[in-house]
Amino acid sequence: MPTDIAQAGRILLVDDVPSNLAVLTSALEPEGYELFAADSGASALNIAVKARPDLILLDIMMPGMDGLETCRRLKQVSVLSEIPVIFITARSEIENVVAGFRVGGVDYVVKPFQAEEILTRVATHLNLNRLTRELREKNRALEIRTAELTAEIDRRHRVETALQQAGDQLAVFSGLEASRGDITGLIGGARPLQKVVEEIRRLHQFPNTSVLITGESGTGKELVARAIHFGSTRARAPFVPMNCVAIPAELAESILFGHLKGSFTGATTNRKGCFELADGGTLFLDEIGDMPPALQVKLLRVLEDGIVTPVGASESRHVDVRVIAATNADLDARVAAGTFRPDLFFRLARYTVSTPPLRDRIDDVPLLAAHFLKIFAADMGQPPSGISRPALAALQSYDFPGNIRELKNIIERALIESGGDMILPEHLRLQRHPQAPGPVPVSPERETNGVLPLNLAEAEDLLIQRALEETNGNIAEAARRLGVNRTRIYRKLAQEETAAD
Repeated sequence: MPTDIAQAGRILLVDDVPSNLAVLTSALEPEGYELFAADSGASALNIAVKARPDLILLDIMMPGMDGLETCRRLKQVSVLSEIPVIFITARSEIENVVAGFRVGGVDYVVKPFQAEEILTRVATHLNLNRLTRELREKNRALEIRTAELTAEIDRRHRVETALQQAGDQLAVFSGLEASRGDITGLIGGARPLQKVVEEIRRLHQFPNTSVLITGESGTGKELVARAIHFGSTRARAPFVPMNCVAIPAELAESILFGHLKGSFTGATTNRKGCFELADGGTLFLDEIGDMPPALQVKLLRVLEDGIVTPVGASESRHVDVRVIAATNADLDARVAAGTFRPDLFFRLARYTVSTPPLRDRIDDVPLLAAHFLKIFAADMGQPPSGISRPALAALQSYDFPGNIRELKNIIERALIESGGDMILPEHLRLQRHPQAPGPVPVSPERETNGVLPLNLAEAEDLLIQRALEETNGNIAEAARRLGVNRTRIYRKLAQEETAAD
């Protein structure tokens, strides 16, 4: 029974004797092969380029361009060089077979033809060629995968090396920068940052402990989470980040725990959730303070027993996941307000790491600025320019409410505005925030001649007033001296203004 042509293959028959072509055709055609015929070497070359056969049966003795020269020219064409060539020869021409192998032939058949022999040799070389192609493709895919794994191992090695050398170099970059081959993202020598590095190293020894990372926006909380993960024994497993704010509340459970096909409108396929994707590794929950209360209950259950149940499923699945959460919110306040579960808070905060704001490590600004300048200059295809002393002084006098992220934006824009030349103060776009509307006025009856009143609210007002007076109304510096978040001062000022109205 004839074989499917797509599976059988395409064969080019080359012989100047029509009767020989007829014999070959009668033997091969019933097997389902797609056949092409040529009566000369020149014609064979033209047909081969257009038809791209899987195998060529080529007569050696032909007028004009003989089979040996035809094969030599076929092998010089890149798209034809891998096609197996079986020579056709008479018994008296058998000495030409050696020459045929030298020009690239793989086998030969002798006239007069035996159908069984032709079919066997053709099938054998088609299968060999197919297997060779498959092996080559698999080797190519293996080489690509090996290169990817080598790059990943190299990247992780650089991360670990950078952590070990963090006492010399430091800073908080994005995960993208770390993946591009930069150092892990901890640059600088300020004590607050060194403390974070020490905590990261400590956590490497406890790969199952959940961690809560706190800090203002832009201080590199995700980078710290990545450093904790890639320095631990979980480094070979996935690091899966999830932003609790960026996903719709109605899809949060599905994204976290997965779902089955048909479990809700739009669920067209089964989908693994973040917990299953991170199995064996780390799940990073950013902005955890904004997680919906209903989801907090389910998250707590997974943290306690390691069991997840996809939406629409009746059976649960066990996962081994370390959870690292991060927030720039005051979770203590949210627990007190009833919007965040206290039991979840204590479960997440088995160990806490606080990323310092850039204003608390202002001495690191020159090093960070130079590093970002080098990165952006490379991206723009130009040599890195310098930063003038006045420009550095301006940067170091700025409080960076947007932290590391804001510094990066400032440097990138400054490089563009400078046109690749030295960065000067006029190239910096520093967002000068309005100062406080002035010290909180203290009424005569509240004046205590330097002694704090016993009333807690009045004492707080007085301390804030003094801090603002000592810092000339600089809210960020006043908050730093008082050891509170500056939003607390803003809130107190707003209350005073409302009361005055």
